[in-house]
Amino acid sequence: MVFQGAQDPHTPVGQGWLRASHRKLDPTLSLPYRPYHSHDEISALVPGVPVELDIEIWPTCIVVPPGYRLALSIRGKDYEFEGGLVALPGVKHPLSGVGPFLHADTRDRPASIFAGTNTLHFSRDQQPYLLLPIIPPK
Repeated sequence: MVFQGAQDPHTPVGQGWLRASHRKLDPTLSLPYRPYHSHDEISALVPGVPVELDIEIWPTCIVVPPGYRLALSIRGKDYEFEGGLVALPGVKHPLSGVGPFLHADTRDRPASIFAGTNTLHFSRDQQPYLLLPIIPPK
């Protein structure tokens, strides 16, 4: 489900990004529900070696009716609305669901590093999770 957003007519309910090599958390600024990354060192990934990532999904507010489901998509690239791009006059790139927030500059994302395969690792002892606030009824 997408919404008419301030930056794009096909905005997802929520979104968040993290370059895995910038996964270091600042323990003084992180909160139990909001990780804060210091971005002051690069921790390279090693193929096949799992690392833990705490990724903030930007705060949003929706009411999910009883019986509905909430889905989380995890991608190794930016979100792209599957219904097609929207071209607007005066906007440099067609809109694909994330407004002007593209991570496509080859100087910042060289194919030699970013054209690989992303693997999600989890086990019985290391389960992935999504932390959601639940608003109790009145």
